[in-house]
This record gives sequence, C-alpha cells and structure tokens, in this order.
Amino acid sequence: MILIGQYDSPFVRRVGIALTLTGMAFEHRPWSAFGDADKIRAFNPLVRVPALVLDDGEVVIESHAILDWLDSQVPPDAVMLPAVQPDRRRALKTITLATGIADKAVSLFYEKRLHEQVSDVWVARCRSQILRALALLEADRAARAGDFWFGDRIGHADIAVAATLRFLGEAHPGLAPLVAYPSLAADAARLEAMEVFREISQPFIPPA
Repeated sequence: MILIGQYDSPFVRRVGIALTLTGMAFEHRPWSAFGDADKIRAFNPLVRVPALVLDDGEVVIESHAILDWLDSQVPPDAVMLPAVQPDRRRALKTITLATGIADKAVSLFYEKRLHEQVSDVWVARCRSQILRALALLEADRAARAGDFWFGDRIGHADIAVAATLRFLGEAHPGLAPLVAYPSLAADAARLEAMEVFREISQPFIPPA
C-alpha cells in the first residue's frame, strides 16, 4: 500500500498512525498538495490528501473513508472505533469535532496566507468555531476517566484529537493555548510521547 501526503497534515498523520498501530505495511510518499499537485492528481482528482493506494491499485480518499476501510481489514479486537452504541456515535462525534477543527484551521491559514485582503469576518468566524469546539471536547474529556477517550486502548478519537491539537498549535501559535484545555493537553502530551506518534510526525511546513 502507498499512503500519499505529508505528516504535517492532521488528516494524513491520523491515517499513518492508525496504519502503523495495526501493523499494516505501507510506503509513505510525502507529497504536498501544493508542490506535488500533478503527482497527487493522478490518484485523486481533487488533489487532496490523504490518499491510500491499495495493493490492487484502488485508491481510497479522505481520512474517514480510509480508516473505515482499515477497520474492515483487522480483527474485531483491533478495530479502533467502538462497535456498540452509544459509544460509537459519541466517538464519531468526537472525531467529527476534531477533524472539523482541523478543517477550520486549514481554512483560516489559507485565508491569512493566500489572500491579499484578509476577511476579518471570516477569520473571526473560524476562530470562534475552533474555540467553541475545543471547549466542548475539553468538557467531554474532563468527564471521562482513563488514559483513552473510549475504553482501555487507543482509538481513532484519541488520534484525531491529538493530531489536530498538534497541527493547530503549529499552524496558529497562540490561537488556542493548551493551558486553557488541561484535559486535552494531558491527552496530547501522553500520546505525543508514544513511539508511533514520534515516528509518524513532521513539523508544520507552510505551503510555498
């Protein structure tokens, strides 16, 4: 298999971490959606990452779809999303909030980086959405015991939140200091200390 995309993307990183945790072998091609657009276009016409090229040549795009496929390939006890309600829908909500924060952080970065005339209204809207979602995640995590969000082992929700927090802090330093979110900060610190998080990692590189 081939995983396309740079690990400074929280979407690519969450896939790389999950693949590694399951022990599935893959080749990593750290292509940029800006600098390597022509290469990526051959696999995804939207020129978005991640893209996962399966052994039969089929390409799975978007992190949610890739991880859904991944969970279908491993034994039930290795699946990283709860199988039983209500934890399943709660985990999906946590993941959606985390990836939504990442989406808004990307949008905010591009607004500030690529537009000569920055929209203050759009910046304020993105910032508000990010901070409100973080507050909701913090309250939820603070109400839960244990090292992981759902159950006694790492899951997609843990990975999505940690990858997003890393990206948010590097792409927008000072926007959401983790001191304001102690439960999320503790989770992020614990996960980032894991070998797989150190291995599947790349400092944020702003697109040229």
